[in-house]
Amino acid sequence: MSPLTCRFCDQELTRTFVDLGSTPLANSYLREERDIAAEKSYPLHARVCVNCFLVQVEDVVPAEDIFSDYAYFSSFSSSWVEHAKAYAEKLSEQLGLNRDSLVIEIASNDGYLLKHFVDRGIPVLGIEPAANVAKAAEAVGVKTEVAFFGVETAKRIVAEKGQADLMAANNVMAHVPDINDFIGGVPVLLAESGVFTIEFPHLLNLINKVQFDTIYHEHYSYLSLLTVEKILGAHGLKVFDVEELTTHGGSLRVYACHKGASKYSETARLAALHSKEAAAGLHTPAAYQNFTPRVEKVRDDLLSFLHNAKAAGKKVAGYGAAAKGNTLLNYCGIGPDLIDFVVDRNPEKQGTLLPGSHIPVFAPDRIWREKPDYVLILPWNLADEISMEMTAIKDWGGGFVIPIPELEILS
Repeated sequence: MSPLTCRFCDQELTRTFVDLGSTPLANSYLREERDIAAEKSYPLHARVCVNCFLVQVEDVVPAEDIFSDYAYFSSFSSSWVEHAKAYAEKLSEQLGLNRDSLVIEIASNDGYLLKHFVDRGIPVLGIEPAANVAKAAEAVGVKTEVAFFGVETAKRIVAEKGQADLMAANNVMAHVPDINDFIGGVPVLLAESGVFTIEFPHLLNLINKVQFDTIYHEHYSYLSLLTVEKILGAHGLKVFDVEELTTHGGSLRVYACHKGASKYSETARLAALHSKEAAAGLHTPAAYQNFTPRVEKVRDDLLSFLHNAKAAGKKVAGYGAAAKGNTLLNYCGIGPDLIDFVVDRNPEKQGTLLPGSHIPVFAPDRIWREKPDYVLILPWNLADEISMEMTAIKDWGGGFVIPIPELEILS
């Protein structure tokens, strides 16, 4: 067997970050009981490249098998839609975007972001590989190309539509197995004075806050500013600014432009984040060691709570059929014996079984009918939003459970 090599720099991968065993694809929800027999699992082993410090999992499943028909719709999170609206307002003003501009989003999902530019009369184009999700975007007035993004797609769109004044790629850079082809398409499609923004969960938060459940097969890469700058730089792009965001448990929004663009100067925020990552040692192998024992503690504490709750005759439900929740449940070996059911606002997920754990998924009103003693919030990054939405569970003495970074019970 040939050695595994880094998807960016081709260095041989010899160091484990964390091995989460073998699990099904995190978004492969089962439609019927008979689907269980055909369910497949794949290794979920994250490694770190000691040359460029890209943390990554093997692309054991082709991206086409994951993203061509997708169960995640961004607009079901009201806080994420508000985040997108604020971005559209901010960038429209900063860049002076108007009816003669073009805004392109890569992995535009259901139009959650671009619809806000449409509302301002700014031309847009979404690029989205999942036809079922692209259809939802078109329904809200967001013109969408059904395609995977890379150099060839970029060349075709330039020929048809011209170059973009603003390009956005939110929570997608981690989702591409061929990261060089993906980023290689950006300078092709970006106008000479255009701006490219990327948002991604910050690897430093994953490490510090034990966010191991954000590791799943469709997240091929786990990103730091350090590594993203190396990847962008290899393709003729330079980072000139960065923001730290609260989304997805702590993310970065990186601003980049062509290396030759003199219009944009490096900011103090960029220098500060360089210092922050350097202080954490992200440029050294030591920063990526000893993660596994911390992951094991999260697992052991959650299992202890669930077993004790069941022994006391308590009913536990889950909220949010999120991909991260499926990593958590499958790594911990949790099934319907410990969690009775999960609810989710997304109709696409209702009436399914979670992959691997086979816990049934229902609409949120199931909570009011069953009145569980505890609701385990699986998308912990939305804990505030969910606890506000479900605050009435306190009427019967119910409480919320948040598993990461350490077990927390809100009664």
